[in-house]
Amino acid sequence: MTSTAISAEARLTLRRVLMSCIVGTTIEWYDFFLYGTAAGIVFNKQYFPTTNPTVGTLLAFATFAVGFAARPIGGLIFGHIGDRLGRKRTLVMTMMIMGVGTLLIGCLPTYRQIGLAAPVLLVLLRVAQGIAVGGEWGGAILMSVEYAPKGKRGLFGSVPQMGLALGLLLGTGVFALGQTVLSTTAFDHWGWRVGFWLSAILVVVGLMIRLKIVETPEFRKVEALAARSTIPAVELVSGRRNRRNVLLGMGARWVEGTAYNAWAVFAISYSTNTLNMRSGPALYSVMIAAAVLFVLIPVWGRIADRWTARRTFALGAALSAVVPLVCFPMLASRKPILFGIGVIIALGIIYPIVYAPEGTFFAELFSARVRYTGISVVYQLSGIVASGLAPLLLSVLLKGANGGVSLIVIYFLVIGAISLVCTLAARPLREAREPDPALDEASVTT
Repeated sequence: MTSTAISAEARLTLRRVLMSCIVGTTIEWYDFFLYGTAAGIVFNKQYFPTTNPTVGTLLAFATFAVGFAARPIGGLIFGHIGDRLGRKRTLVMTMMIMGVGTLLIGCLPTYRQIGLAAPVLLVLLRVAQGIAVGGEWGGAILMSVEYAPKGKRGLFGSVPQMGLALGLLLGTGVFALGQTVLSTTAFDHWGWRVGFWLSAILVVVGLMIRLKIVETPEFRKVEALAARSTIPAVELVSGRRNRRNVLLGMGARWVEGTAYNAWAVFAISYSTNTLNMRSGPALYSVMIAAAVLFVLIPVWGRIADRWTARRTFALGAALSAVVPLVCFPMLASRKPILFGIGVIIALGIIYPIVYAPEGTFFAELFSARVRYTGISVVYQLSGIVASGLAPLLLSVLLKGANGGVSLIVIYFLVIGAISLVCTLAARPLREAREPDPALDEASVTT
């Protein structure tokens, strides 16, 4: 085979890998955060009805947090499978679990129909979602990063992150469209379920693409050398360097997880339940911000290849900490235009600076033999507080300030400082920053 033919085949393989990663993460995040949108608009009324709307919202967001609590379990289970058996097999399993769980949520009877069984089943299905996305994120990141050509790990690592923006755009878009074309009664009765049913179609498409890819070159090398860790989680705990990087990675992620859920999830509930605005302006604001986020993620991924992923992430952490000083007062103005501009600035423009380089930054903290487990533990375990509890914590802080945002702004400043210090203290492994020279172009097409 000529070098030209090998190059063409290698490019085709890389395109297929990137497509499988972005489609897979889009589906996973669409399913996972569709629940977050529904929690603040539908679930608080249909599954947790109380005489106090605030209490119903807090209960709905509590089940939102349950999904994040389940994510570390998925990270450990599928991280182990991914480090032992490979990235591809794991990603197929996580997609199937997520798709079935989301479809069943769309078919679930309400509290009025089956009583207490409704919220119980909703929580169980949310746990299944959490376990699935707990294994998906790490595998998608590694599938991209471990296939990346020299000097493009930041860009390739940012591609799966684009799935979050697309998933958010689709999820909020489905709800916004449903509320626009349907009456309030029809939407509350069955319209909200359509978004969950659509997941089945997306999963079938995703599986067709994902089944065509081959295992990553770096894992194949680890497998060929019989260098796989017997129990990756034990190696993470027993190794001093691994333990340090796990803890610092978790601290670094705190402000990123909180920022996303503040602007993409909490802001919607804040607009309807506190500001007494219609949900439409908030949903459309998040949709526009998601579109901007989608465009800017690969831009900052490419910048990370020039600045390093760690330095780019540090800049994003610092800006994410201070942007609430400007954007939350814009949201609190109750003016739809200012509300939208605030969400777009925070979520669409500032957030990609911290989110785009995140996967590459975390991947560089661990060797290939324990990398799937390592980045899954960092991302998913920290996500319990950083992401899962964020809407609930922000709701509590909002209530503590009598509807004001001062405590929320202070909270962002504190966790932003913690994230920045942890980021600067982390030291990526030199051997993990670039692909092994032995993994030449031909190995990509094997």
